[in-house]
Amino acid sequence: MRGCGSRLVWLLVLSLAWLGPALGGEDKDEEVIEEEEKEKKENEVLSDEIKEEDNVLVLHEHNFARALSEHQLLLVEFYAPWCGHCQQLAPAFAQAAAELRNESSPARLAKVDATAQTALATEFGITSYPTLKLFRDGNRTHPLAYTGRLDSQGIVRWMQRRAGPSATLLQDTDTIAAFIDSQDLVVVGFFKDLKGETAQAFFDVAAEMVDMPFGVAEAAELFQAYGLSADTVCLFKKFDESQTNFPVDPARGLDTAELTRLLRVHSLHLVMEFTNETSSQIFGAKIPHHMLLFLNKSSPEQLSLRDGFRAAAGGFRGEVLFVVVDVTGHGADVLPFFGMTAADAPTLRLVKMEGNRKYRMEQDNFSDSAIRTFIQAVMDGKVKPHLLSAEPPEDWDTRPVKVLVGKTFEQVAFDETKNVFVKFYAPWCPHCQAMAAAWEELAERYKDREDIVIAEMDSTANELENITIHGYPTLHYFPAGPGRKMIEFKSNRDVETFSKFLENGGTLPEEPPVTKTPGNSTGKEEDPSVPRTDESRDEL
Repeated sequence: MRGCGSRLVWLLVLSLAWLGPALGGEDKDEEVIEEEEKEKKENEVLSDEIKEEDNVLVLHEHNFARALSEHQLLLVEFYAPWCGHCQQLAPAFAQAAAELRNESSPARLAKVDATAQTALATEFGITSYPTLKLFRDGNRTHPLAYTGRLDSQGIVRWMQRRAGPSATLLQDTDTIAAFIDSQDLVVVGFFKDLKGETAQAFFDVAAEMVDMPFGVAEAAELFQAYGLSADTVCLFKKFDESQTNFPVDPARGLDTAELTRLLRVHSLHLVMEFTNETSSQIFGAKIPHHMLLFLNKSSPEQLSLRDGFRAAAGGFRGEVLFVVVDVTGHGADVLPFFGMTAADAPTLRLVKMEGNRKYRMEQDNFSDSAIRTFIQAVMDGKVKPHLLSAEPPEDWDTRPVKVLVGKTFEQVAFDETKNVFVKFYAPWCPHCQAMAAAWEELAERYKDREDIVIAEMDSTANELENITIHGYPTLHYFPAGPGRKMIEFKSNRDVETFSKFLENGGTLPEEPPVTKTPGNSTGKEEDPSVPRTDESRDEL
């Protein structure tokens, strides 16, 4: 009976559902609902009420001024709903907003859909997504560009430095000793006038370098305790040199850019190990040369080579960053970049970061004196770069698209009897893959022309001494004749455009201007709410 009762209940429910419209419970017309929803949204937008999503203020042109007046520090993210980087940032941004709110900070986070709020996007010059700007004390005309990391901790620290003093005031020997001992690395500015220009410049540096603790001192006893007589910035470390002093030039004052660079350089270990955690520090330090020791850490014999490597490092601080790369660990991922395998360890390479030029010894010598001599010779321009080159395929010139490698590039590209059009690509690059068919079709079209060569080169496996490729694909045209000329192709990547370029001797003929009449546009106009971006090439 209980089962029958259940069936009767369900039949009753279903009957009421079906009979509802006939009994006067008719749903509203869909058009009426849509109109009401639209009106509701319009009323919400016109109001200056500020709503929140995950502790982030949702702003538009009608409540923006109110938000600025109510919040002393307001970090605003201008985003586009379709932007992948914005979507990736959203959870970290929300987490940072929650942390700042929980600690009762005067700093708040907000967001603006710049594709919908075009007036705000125009007012603040938004040209890419996401763009973050800090508004302080209601000032709408001079927002500060966000310069921190795009993760929750980076955002929180950056805002905390701006919400409170950027440096901790250290008033006695016990306080300063505890501060120095509190972290592996701290910065302390010793200034005789904390209200002077030099100290203010130091506070500006502290506000930007949120990953380091900053302190400040002016008491005479503290100058004496640390062996100082004039304004000085000191870096205290629990590794390498325990105290590094950067005296302030009385005539020039404190150069914020130079101090930032010095602190970045000297905050690194004298010899770094390349890991997932240190890679951002290594590349972010902007040191012009990297000296790399590739070794297998499981080999005690190879590990012992670090002693000579470290001994050579001291004299090049700031000019050369010394890095140990474990070929069986995180360093395995970078071996292809050097054309190496784990079996090549131990070995040394010097990289000139500008242009990614690589240098190697004729024969590896791991003594500190040999390493110093080699580095100095490279810096003096006495050593030629070591260039990668694959072996040329046997059929490299039998197919319509000729396959070039480092060893054969010169003789083909600079053949004075040929006009050579070369695609420099990376096998993994989606933009290269997308234009592959067009390149093949172009080569097929010109395969019987004796004066035209269509070629390609894998730039991840081949390097050239005087040509640096910064993104994929890159297209260069090498016209026939003397002079070793090179013309970069920058236009639509389709067969017809390529063909016009070739037939016109390495330039594109000028197109007649497109005439538009009111109400009859002959071309597709750009959406002004969408910032223009060049997404047709993978940058290195």
